[in-house]
Amino acid sequence: MPTEPTAEDRAFGRRVAELRKARDMKQDELAARMRRTSSWMSQVERGRIPVRRLDLLQQLADELGVSVQTLNPAVPTTARTEPPAPARDAGAVNDLDGARLLISGHPALDVLLPGSQTTAAPSPSVEELVTRVEHVWELAHASQFADMSAALQSLVPDLERALRVVPSDQRRAVSRLLARTYQALSAAFVRQDEADAAWIAADRAIRAAEESGDPLAVGAGVFRLAQAFVRLQRLDQAEYAARNAVQVIELHVADRPAAPEELSVIGSLHLALALVYARGSRRPEARAEIEAARLAARALGADRNDYNLEFGPTNCEIQAVSTAVELGDAGEALDVGLDLDPTELSPERQARLYLDLGRAHVQRRHPGEALDCLLRAEELAPETVRSHVAARAAIRELVLIAGRSAPPELLDLAERADATE
Repeated sequence: MPTEPTAEDRAFGRRVAELRKARDMKQDELAARMRRTSSWMSQVERGRIPVRRLDLLQQLADELGVSVQTLNPAVPTTARTEPPAPARDAGAVNDLDGARLLISGHPALDVLLPGSQTTAAPSPSVEELVTRVEHVWELAHASQFADMSAALQSLVPDLERALRVVPSDQRRAVSRLLARTYQALSAAFVRQDEADAAWIAADRAIRAAEESGDPLAVGAGVFRLAQAFVRLQRLDQAEYAARNAVQVIELHVADRPAAPEELSVIGSLHLALALVYARGSRRPEARAEIEAARLAARALGADRNDYNLEFGPTNCEIQAVSTAVELGDAGEALDVGLDLDPTELSPERQARLYLDLGRAHVQRRHPGEALDCLLRAEELAPETVRSHVAARAAIRELVLIAGRSAPPELLDLAERADATE
């Protein structure tokens, strides 16, 4: 089971809660002031998410009306001066600060140093690690990023240490779990616009997948890597990575029917390429990749979740909707998307469909339908809608379209998503 929070983090969380209550402030109110989610604030006050960054400590202290040293006496009094430089998108919600720390530096240096493990706790069993990795993916698919970050605080160190101490016959199984965990982390970083961290996590996933002896898991890691490159606006790198991977796998199955897992990876890589070309306004190439993905989905015949890719006919069409929206083809996006039933897919995938349908309705100047879709997306995956750059852009556009007649539901949504400007 996950390790308990440290005494230091529990004390910090209690101090935050006491100061918040002294100011007669609700937890969700402080979260909103911090431009974070209520889940993140709850995890901080329970000591489950450590707050180490000085700029974040300073922001929290400012909102609570105290000094950083009051909040955390361990911080030197000379630590403050200059206000932190603004982030790339200052309004973005990010519940993965704790997870960023996990990919900083070497993950298990203590295991490599002679004599440093004398007081180390026994490694969890592989069976326990499997259960915890499954839970992390459940949180990732539900876009519950603060809870996911908290769960990873002990899971990643446990996996990295286990990889280096388990018997050799268990090493591949642990590598496979580590690859899946870093893939989940990469996917979450992409959704919260932390593309640099997503790149690192995807690269670690690919390395762990190779050590597990599963080349298809490597292909799934390349899919995550391509998504990170797209978010970084490095379309050339995204195209190179995804194109090379899909060509190798397709060549590997050229003389036989592809297995379901192979079709899932192949189809997902084609969808990644469709996104690359759509972002680059390369319409013919984007459409060709969607058709290639549809071919794989038809051969697959059903929605699956191989390598947590959720590839299948339904997700393929959800990506077709997203591609059409990126290309400005709102009519096509609505024609495809309104006939889909995504209820068998994860909340994240369902939310993505409604988000893109909302964007399509904004393009067509259908404010009522757009708001309805965006609210449905928020109900399914609130953290995604409130942190997704495209979602907030669509909400801002809706507010501009509505002007003074903007309904209260829209204004409330814009406030929650920090999309009022």
